[in-house]
Amino acid sequence: MYIIPFLMSFSWQTSYLFSISIKVKGCDIMTKNLVIVESPSKSKTIEKYLGKDYKVVSSKGHIRDLATTGKYGLGVDVDNDFKPNYIPVAGKKKLISELKKLVKDSDEVILATDPDREGEAISWHLLDTLGIKDTNYERVLFHEITKDKVLEAIKNPTKIDYNLVRSQETRRILDRIIGFRLSKLMQSKTGGKSAGRVQSVALKLIVDREREISSFNSEEYWTITSKFDEIEADLFNYNHKDIEINTEEEADSILSKLSDKYKIESVERKKKSKKSKPPFITSTLQQEASTKLGFTAKKTMSIAQKLYEGMDIGSETVGLITYMRTDSIRLSDEFVGNTLKYIEVNYGKEYVGFVKKSKKTENVQDAHEAIRPTSITRTPDSVKEYLTNDEYKLYRLIYFRALASLMKDAKQQLTTVILDNNDYKFKVNGSVITFDGYLKVYSEFEKSEDKILPDLDKYKSDNLITDKVETKQHFTEPPARYTESSLIKEMESLGIGRPSTYATTISTIIDRGYVNKKDKKFVPTEIGIETTNKLQEFFKDLINVKYTAKMEEDLDNIAGGTVVWNELLKKFWEDFEPMVKDAFDNMEKKEPEKTGEVCPECGKDLVKRNGRYGEFIACSNYPECKYIKKEEKKVVEVCDCIKCGNKIVERKTKKGKVFYGCSNFPKCKEAYWDMPTGKKCPECNSMLVTKDGKVKCSACDYKEE
Repeated sequence: MYIIPFLMSFSWQTSYLFSISIKVKGCDIMTKNLVIVESPSKSKTIEKYLGKDYKVVSSKGHIRDLATTGKYGLGVDVDNDFKPNYIPVAGKKKLISELKKLVKDSDEVILATDPDREGEAISWHLLDTLGIKDTNYERVLFHEITKDKVLEAIKNPTKIDYNLVRSQETRRILDRIIGFRLSKLMQSKTGGKSAGRVQSVALKLIVDREREISSFNSEEYWTITSKFDEIEADLFNYNHKDIEINTEEEADSILSKLSDKYKIESVERKKKSKKSKPPFITSTLQQEASTKLGFTAKKTMSIAQKLYEGMDIGSETVGLITYMRTDSIRLSDEFVGNTLKYIEVNYGKEYVGFVKKSKKTENVQDAHEAIRPTSITRTPDSVKEYLTNDEYKLYRLIYFRALASLMKDAKQQLTTVILDNNDYKFKVNGSVITFDGYLKVYSEFEKSEDKILPDLDKYKSDNLITDKVETKQHFTEPPARYTESSLIKEMESLGIGRPSTYATTISTIIDRGYVNKKDKKFVPTEIGIETTNKLQEFFKDLINVKYTAKMEEDLDNIAGGTVVWNELLKKFWEDFEPMVKDAFDNMEKKEPEKTGEVCPECGKDLVKRNGRYGEFIACSNYPECKYIKKEEKKVVEVCDCIKCGNKIVERKTKKGKVFYGCSNFPKCKEAYWDMPTGKKCPECNSMLVTKDGKVKCSACDYKEE
């Protein structure tokens, strides 16, 4: 009789630390703690940390989404304050029932989905769908999946941030309205597969760049270089003015005025600091992984997710990096303190640097830190054996970027030598690293080569005699096509989309057949250009950089509580819907190209169509007739299989990506992404392949020089 009051005296938070079980008249009284995360792999890791008093389960992402009913199938009541109609995600009804039962049997529910807008929305959907009482739940944010930080987060719960939820919900409704309405339009008028708020602007950037390249007029220019024993000097100035040489005649005229003697006019030396870059945020990680590792944005985020959620590294399971969706370069005081001590012990006091400060105002996505290792003592080499090669490469990049950001600047001595020849000025530049600083650990990822000049002081009163004077013709080049890295950088600088969505956006425009990749650069397809042209004609005030960036700002303001979500949607709809109706009425329909063949099933014309996996031939009478012409597969033999002796042939994935596999599949499962040579690696006997003109091993680190 006195046990129950005793139990009631415990604070509500006590249940986070332990559970109490006692018998009263043969019944168990137990405090049960149910933790819901969105990822199955994360749930396993966290349950190990929390112990038997907690049950950790996964929602496996979103459990519900907008329906496809109502006006235009939007799942949103546009005539009633844009009220959304949510339904369970396909295949999730059983899971929802199981979660409801677990909630009913639990005294406390802890919603621990990802610490961002999307995660906040998932938590709210769980709260609403599972019938969790407002008084019977806590919201917990795991910024890193380590035992100490998980336990700390459990002790410091919060509640759902409904402004964040509204921000995500508004984004989802906007994307649904624009995506559904414009995609339907494009499908009926151009043959394009889809259009969207962010993807169409990203596509426009690529198309606009291609137009710049096509219209670019290359201009001729010349350079003059004087070569000496140990140095080369470039002409840059005449009579105190920068010089431009536009023709060969001009270059020859200058040559005729030069003697073979050059006087050293000045030798200037100055010191310069070379600063390390801040730790990674989502966008810079995607950019750097693309340029340094050759990873797509999608691949980078997939690997980073695994590193964050928890890896088995011998005797423990631990998240190796902090949450990978962030716009902040902030580092925790604890990490900074530990890392500065680590630098001093392992590299010396002279290498200890300082914390980088952000120059921009951080927004609502910046509640968490930069992307960093969860422990600076957990070096890449110490966990290498537990990671795949790609996981190791990305963890290594993240680790050394964070470490370098807290190390001293590198020091350079820059030398500039000016040579005079009849008032024509030639310049020589040199540089020497005098203190390596952060380059001690980051030189692999940031090349900085010395250009050492000879001691020229002794020549000040004498003349230098040239060995050779060389003229060279050049032509100005058009702007480069976008790579994944440069496109992400441009989208970020313009405020288009969010870093967390860049990977999906890029994958979408590739999968839709709007762009192809050539030498890792984006080239718009015919249908991509056509789609952009039509959107530009009818939606120029909507599908553009400024409008999309302003929309992102408004969504941030909803999260900040300064903009009302449905008022924003109302204003958008009033502008958008008349444009759509006008486009349906007045956009010229592009008829598919006829092949000159007739359908064997209904006798109508066969036409060329574009699909997710490229061009195909089908009946013009679709959807009444669904005939699709099957193309004969051409077998391209590449070389002999080194395992079974059969032929390695060219194949394609469902998405049209080329790979090379054994013709004896499935008995022999040899396959390669890069072109196989038919030769064995001298170190491990695996297949040698070619990539970017270089021969390397498909299995080990061997490369041909």
